[in-house]
Amino acid sequence: MNTALHADWALVNDRWEHHVRVVIDASGRIASVDHGLPAQPGDQCLRDRALLPAPGNLHSHAFQRAMAGRTERRGATTDSFWTWRDQMYRFVERMTPDQLQAVAALAYVEMLEAGYGAVAEFHYLHHAADGRPYTDIAETSTHIVAAAQAAGIGLTHLPVLYQRGGLDGRPPTGGQRRFACDADQYAALLSAARRAAAQGRPDTLVGVAPHSLRAVDATGLQAALALAGGGPVHLHIAEQSGEVEQVLAATGQRPVQWLLDHMAVDAGWCLIHATHLDDDELRGVLRSGATVGLAPITEANLGDGLFRAADYRAQGGRFGVGTDSNVRIALAEELLTLEYGQRLAQQRRTVLAQANGSNGRALFDAVCAGGAAALGRASGRIAAGCWADLLTLDLNHVDLAQSTDDGWLDAWVFAASGTVVSELWSAGRQRVCAGRHVDRDVIERRYRQVLRELTI
Repeated sequence: MNTALHADWALVNDRWEHHVRVVIDASGRIASVDHGLPAQPGDQCLRDRALLPAPGNLHSHAFQRAMAGRTERRGATTDSFWTWRDQMYRFVERMTPDQLQAVAALAYVEMLEAGYGAVAEFHYLHHAADGRPYTDIAETSTHIVAAAQAAGIGLTHLPVLYQRGGLDGRPPTGGQRRFACDADQYAALLSAARRAAAQGRPDTLVGVAPHSLRAVDATGLQAALALAGGGPVHLHIAEQSGEVEQVLAATGQRPVQWLLDHMAVDAGWCLIHATHLDDDELRGVLRSGATVGLAPITEANLGDGLFRAADYRAQGGRFGVGTDSNVRIALAEELLTLEYGQRLAQQRRTVLAQANGSNGRALFDAVCAGGAAALGRASGRIAAGCWADLLTLDLNHVDLAQSTDDGWLDAWVFAASGTVVSELWSAGRQRVCAGRHVDRDVIERRYRQVLRELTI
């Protein structure tokens, strides 16, 4: 059965249109879009709302949501990404599959409330704490799919290949044992994850994620690519300056240069972080057509550094944003943090805006397109045939008052506090009403219980 939304304003085909009617078919895709028409009987009327495509979150480690705010105490030495990683390894050794599902479900609820319509889950928590596979090798992937279904978020599931503990080939130890697979195990895990995803919603997709050049060798990379089946390929790369130095010492090349020289990187790839690029690497990524996956809040939290977004954007590079460690799940703040980082680096304002254009609009358009490409998902636009991943902004919100069209996006990203996203649909499923997820209470209750179990 079709449903129809009628909005006062909507962003359609790069234009703001008035009195827009969007029909959603039974599969959750947009069947038709019209504007300048009155509402019809049975339409869901969105008065004082601006209807927008809901971007995809292109990088999440959902289990880390339970660590949010718990890693901010300084140790005896200078803290860094590497000391944070040690804390994460210790934390992850304790989490059961059921606890993982509860934590992921809350993270997905918060993503929907923030304005994300779908998520790419970069999933590497595969095995039991001692490193032995569960009886069902995709046990934890099954729980991720269940968490996405409970929250009602679109899912691109990315099981991770993690072969080694470092570039020197050392075996995984400690928390890494839960991540590790050889090529045969990974093939079996991926096949089982695809079976689990097939039991999910029609908009559930599976891709591959060789973790990083630290954790996967060239043979492993090729093995993962051979299993991709045309789906997305995601890879952490050049996040930390220390990582760049390690890869350079081991291979004689910087990470992105090595990747571009040895792998057929194309538009199906998402390079996560890519923080530390030289000029040749930046040009190579642009030529490849890959999406750069940025996580500005996490990158700031971990002290990663700043991606060269101004240079990349000026040359037409494609990027999206993700919540990564889920230390704070806030779509508008990801965009603000991205832009403000560039302003501090460039010592000027409105760095990522187009000439004579809105900064909020430029950022929003970019992450809609980049998120859709990275997730392999027909979304990011209000157009027939796309999944109905949609959000509304509350035009009665005080911080949007007296703004119009692109000004609403500027106000949302750079000025607004409180709840601005009022409604959200993921593949036609309305999951957020009046700024709150419809099942938040029950999902949050279970999360609180798990948090008590993990911190005792």
